[in-house]
Amino acid sequence: MAELVASVKTCDLVRTYLPSNQDLADMCAFFSVFCDVTRVKMLSALSIDELCVGDLATLLSLNQTTVSHQLKILRDAGLVSTRREGKIIFYRLASEHVETVMNVGAGYLIEILPPSRKNSAEADSDLDSEKE
Repeated sequence: MAELVASVKTCDLVRTYLPSNQDLADMCAFFSVFCDVTRVKMLSALSIDELCVGDLATLLSLNQTTVSHQLKILRDAGLVSTRREGKIIFYRLASEHVETVMNVGAGYLIEILPPSRKNSAEADSDLDSEKE
């Protein structure tokens, strides 16, 4: 085994606080849901207000089958929840934490984007803050 350069204190902290393999696998599964443009677009729309499948399909220029399939993935991951009103099922973010994850990710990307892309990303961010 290689000799460690880090201090004993640092090594003890890493050993104490490093998540378990199961927790790491759960985190990877959670973040993998954000690796699809359609799902992120749908989460963005749902961060504004709850929507039904038909409205999501129309607003995002997607077919209803695609929307339904992606909503199932989002629901299975615990990122969206539903509310029924008669025959219509409305989808919404399951928690404010979902929007927080998206906002933190977008904020980080704005920080690291090259200057040529920063202006358009910041303009998009300004639009997001106007809706609040």
